[in-house]
Amino acid sequence: MSEHPVPRPFWWDDADLCARRPGAPLHTLPDQVDTVVIGAGYSGLSAALTLARGGRQVVVLDADGAGFGCSSRNGGQIGPSFHKLGLAGLAAAFGQPRAEAILRESMDSLAWLRRFIATEGIACDLQPSGRFKGAASPQDYEKMVRECAALKTATGQRFEAVPKSAQDARIGSDFYHGGVFYPDDGLLQPAKFLLELARRATAAGVQIIAPARVLGVQRDADRFTLRLAARRLTAGQVLVATNGYSGPGLPYFHRRILPLRSAIIATGPLDPALVQSCFPTQSAVVDGSRLVLYYRPSPDGRRVIFGGRAFDLADRPDRYAPDLRRLMLRIFPQLENAAISHAWSGTVGYTFDYAPHLGCHDGVHYVMGYCGSGVGRSGYFGHKIALQMLGDSAGRTAVDGLTFPTRRLYSGTPWMLPVMLRWHSLLDRLGR
Repeated sequence: MSEHPVPRPFWWDDADLCARRPGAPLHTLPDQVDTVVIGAGYSGLSAALTLARGGRQVVVLDADGAGFGCSSRNGGQIGPSFHKLGLAGLAAAFGQPRAEAILRESMDSLAWLRRFIATEGIACDLQPSGRFKGAASPQDYEKMVRECAALKTATGQRFEAVPKSAQDARIGSDFYHGGVFYPDDGLLQPAKFLLELARRATAAGVQIIAPARVLGVQRDADRFTLRLAARRLTAGQVLVATNGYSGPGLPYFHRRILPLRSAIIATGPLDPALVQSCFPTQSAVVDGSRLVLYYRPSPDGRRVIFGGRAFDLADRPDRYAPDLRRLMLRIFPQLENAAISHAWSGTVGYTFDYAPHLGCHDGVHYVMGYCGSGVGRSGYFGHKIALQMLGDSAGRTAVDGLTFPTRRLYSGTPWMLPVMLRWHSLLDRLGR
């Protein structure tokens, strides 16, 4: 392993994001606007684009820079992300009809994303190459196939059962005990998608201001005042789209989002034949372990991008890069001599009920909580909440009206997670 991998996303260098990242300085911020969107990731920019095309004057504020968070840090895997609780868990929580509607909307979000990329002519290295999910044990394989069959009945999702004897056609490893293949899933380059989305938003008249951290939002009758470090801004509507980066300046949302740190490493350039030996069909891979490992080839087929949960709350590449490399070599021992060129992390927005949430609280609109599958769902739900803000009935979703839960004594810092993740890692090693 490289002793000092670059501590920034490989995607940034590949897309030249640092030089091309959009954002005007704070002094260009007007005193009042129709609509303010807080957060310039996929959700915020998608919403801003829809609002601007709907005739609104829109300003997007971001504490760091457009796409600084997980919108340019993720693994670039797209799929419907069926609920962590599964169909049975969703039905127990929300009832069978709504559970099936939520799952069908996950499929709708994937179809929407594909149409959006095609219609807008977005160049983001889209690869409709499917995704393989590996089973950690024979029992997990049988359970996985049963759950996929139930989901196919409820949603029409396509899948292929892949027994261990046939998995070498999908992954160049004997680590798993079979799995399932989702032919409708795929890959994209996250930073390129972010830049293309921002370019279309600015072309529609959206003003992106960054860095511009919002320290508080106050409602005054039918107007809102946003407090920044050196400015005040009034707006008729406010949308919060900060997801895993919802800070204490937005306390209602800060207490309802669990910011789980996910980390990724990228190898240096490799022989394409070596990468092909890992990914025979250039498909994405995710596994069923508690650490939620996910990995893929780079768009040019010359690198391996490998991610999973980080054990620390802080960004500690000195810790997670060796951990991820060890896990990568357990699956792909043929990468023993591969150097690690990049190592980075970001905070993924989870919710206590594992469902995405959009709606309005005390007049402030919000959209967030994609639970690790924001590439496929964030743009869709950003578009939907924008339609709701425009008063368009086409903005209705299956998750409208869900209670947005928190937990007693939870302050926004998931201090318990490092211990839980270490324990989960041990259980995975023991095959429990």
